[in-house]
Amino acid sequence: MDAAILHEYGEPLNVRSVPAPEPGPNGAVVAVEACGLCRSDWHAWQGHGEWADDRVPRGQILGHEPAGRVVATGDAVDRVAVGQRVVVPFSLGDGSCWHCRNGHGNVCADGWALGFEADAPGAFAEQVRVPAAEYNLVELPAELSPRDAAVLGCRYMTAYHALADRAGLDGGEWLAVHGCGGVGLSAVQLGSALGARVIAVDPAADARDRAREIGADWVVDPDRTDPVAAIETHTGGGADVSMDALGIAATCRNSVRCLRERGTHVQVGLTTDAERGSVRLPTDWMTRWEISFVGARGMPPTRYDALFDLVAAAEIDPGALIGRELALSEVSDRLAAMTDYETEGVEVLTTV
Repeated sequence: MDAAILHEYGEPLNVRSVPAPEPGPNGAVVAVEACGLCRSDWHAWQGHGEWADDRVPRGQILGHEPAGRVVATGDAVDRVAVGQRVVVPFSLGDGSCWHCRNGHGNVCADGWALGFEADAPGAFAEQVRVPAAEYNLVELPAELSPRDAAVLGCRYMTAYHALADRAGLDGGEWLAVHGCGGVGLSAVQLGSALGARVIAVDPAADARDRAREIGADWVVDPDRTDPVAAIETHTGGGADVSMDALGIAATCRNSVRCLRERGTHVQVGLTTDAERGSVRLPTDWMTRWEISFVGARGMPPTRYDALFDLVAAAEIDPGALIGRELALSEVSDRLAAMTDYETEGVEVLTTV
């Protein structure tokens, strides 16, 4: 099968033929019909993460937002069938640890990060192997196409988990989203569906326009105005919940400082070489006003039903976030475009 392989950090991926995966006793193999291209792929391609012992190894097949159809299952797999339409979470749990059994498989200590480690080759390929398939694979509702479902595999479900589960966003609250790439736009759309009043912050006019189209009540250009002061004035005191969807020091600090008393900041964006995993924060101010700072990584597969229910009930269109469809040969160029924030909404691989 063809796959896109990380050969050297920052260099074009090597698209070549590799052996097709085998499911293993507890696993399954999924034919990839669509796979999102995410800023986390860019971080991996750049070789980021050594400061957290999390650098993706050379030789890795990247890609962690697949949707497709099951084509093989292991001998021990009973609850997943060949032909089943599925979406694959990137934060794969082993299905048996305390965290998995209590609904937190996204932080399973013995799990896998799809597309980011040698034991879990990714989905910029014709097929992808999914370990612990009965726990990790999520059946797609009939109304979701693989193309649209690929949006859910990382950014959308991460945004949902961040807002609904980690930050506890309520209807009527003010939500500020700093950075309107894929996960930021997902947060804008989902925040609106959850009943929040959403403020989108991004220096790119196209990103702000798209945010307005999918539910933002107000937008801020941080290159033209101080987003902290603007949000405080517009909301009459600050946001109730704020998300850093980018991961640079400025967006993280702005997200924290734009909160009202007892507000909640949720960190989703990963840092770059400039921050190397650490950002200076106004901790005395956070203590004085009881500001909460929480992290969010992926989403447990056991929470997908709640996300699907919201998508159906609110008639949300995840496909509205898609700005471009790609072939496997285009992935390297689009990763390079992320360096200068030149991608268009969510970009999805649909031709392998």
